[in-house]
Amino acid sequence: MRRKLLLPFGLLACWLVALPVAAKDAPVAKPSPAAPAKPATPAPDSGGGAAGETIDNARQYQHCIALARQKPAEGWEEALAWTSLGGGEAARHCAAIALIGLRQYEEAASRLEELANSSHREAILRAGMLAQAGQAWLLAKNPERAYAAQTAGLKLVPGAPDLLIDRAESLAEAKNYKDALADLDQALAAAPTRVDALTYRATARRYLDDQKGAADDLAKALALDPLYQDAWLESGILQRLAGHPAEARQAWLKVLEIAPSSAAADAARRNIELLDVDPR
Repeated sequence: MRRKLLLPFGLLACWLVALPVAAKDAPVAKPSPAAPAKPATPAPDSGGGAAGETIDNARQYQHCIALARQKPAEGWEEALAWTSLGGGEAARHCAAIALIGLRQYEEAASRLEELANSSHREAILRAGMLAQAGQAWLLAKNPERAYAAQTAGLKLVPGAPDLLIDRAESLAEAKNYKDALADLDQALAAAPTRVDALTYRATARRYLDDQKGAADDLAKALALDPLYQDAWLESGILQRLAGHPAEARQAWLKVLEIAPSSAAADAARRNIELLDVDPR
């Protein structure tokens, strides 16, 4: 089970309406992204700078986040500069996202947790930060810390499907499929058409030897989205376990057709290779 990471989580970007105005560009020292230092202490929320010099914080945040995801080294530098100009929580959030792109997952997760715990903003925004912290902890191969962050987020927004699905992934990484199934059941009760949750629940049910339940979930998932490659990947695994190698191959070939460059396609290729070695 593996979700696409760094989902925006609902209304996370909406905090921008309350952000202060900060000064425009000024020269700042920029540390190497390979070993980033902690950002300087943010200026007070009132912002600062010369009269008439302002930054559109909403636009700056959107630009910074896009840069952090596409070119994380540049995003890190921009976030650091913006922090020194009073960018506050939004700049610090952008810096943490850039650190994930730089594969400094533990540092990113710690910063996101710290930001969520120190913020006075709405619960859903703090929960979004904790959701991203959990995703970063999973990338750091630390499902226990991921679970803790996601559980903290669920205390802020009980029953949030995104966090329940994330936490199910952490539980699955720890091979606790029974509790993962319980979280996925709860998520699907709130959002029954979530194709990702149906697919992940099929995986959990397979590990719990409920192949019929897994097949039912995959049928629902593919009825909702016939091009969902992860569901086809799981369907192939289920067919293989049921002793249907031809059907398994067709399912995995479907993954290659839909998304040939995806992680699911890589897994499908490996499974096809194993099937060719032992076609039983």
